[in-house]
Amino acid sequence: MYLVRLIYASQISPEFKAEDIENILEVAQRDNKKRFITGMLCFNRKYFLQCLEGSRAVVNETYQLICRDKRHQNVVILDYCQIDRREFADWSMGYVPTSRMKEQLILTYSPKNEFLPFELSGEGAHGMMLALRNQVEKS
Repeated sequence: MYLVRLIYASQISPEFKAEDIENILEVAQRDNKKRFITGMLCFNRKYFLQCLEGSRAVVNETYQLICRDKRHQNVVILDYCQIDRREFADWSMGYVPTSRMKEQLILTYSPKNEFLPFELSGEGAHGMMLALRNQVEKS
């Protein structure tokens, strides 16, 4: 089975609690490693932007779990494509809080200098996540 990349945006639901982000990351890092999923999660206490890479079946299953997760609402796919290699191969689930995002970097890929993932194109979301990965790896 070939590799795919799925990038989605979602909004926190009323059921979301501040401590849920740690739980989401812990479970994702553990389960993704077992299922050979790699990717990155960006979060600003209101919105999620996530990239998942792996086999089509496993990425689709994972996305369906996210869609059913009561902590997410308004889940929208921004990009879904077949890929020949992983961009986040070293990360079972990298995490970038928006406190690490510089306004100029956001403005490069977005209509505004604030983190509003629903306003990103799929290509813009992918580009921003690659730039963030590079920024994190340099630090």
